Amino acid sequence: MKQTKNGILLNLKVSPNASKNEIVLTDDGVKVRITAQPVDGKANKALVEFLSKELKIPKTSIDVVKGNTNKEKTLLFKVFDEEKVKFIKEKFSL
Repeated sequence: MKQTKNGILLNLKVSPNASKNEIVLTDDGVKVRITAQPVDGKANKALVEFLSKELKIPKTSIDVVKGNTNKEKTLLFKVFDEEKVKFIKEKFSL
């Protein structure tokens, strides 16, 4: 996780076709399990919707900046409010 002038960058791994949507912190980093299938961008859309609800930020504040067709992704959270930044960092702290 890295804070930039554009927001917070987070590298994570996505597991589609999961039994439920959840965030899992592992020794290797952050893993997000998504119930959607990795077809036609459905998993990416579901990922953004899930994280938007979990982090209580608008979907438009989350961009997949790297790994659109890969399980390894880099997301940009465009948040600048100190409380939201702190909340996101705590949610994904290892």
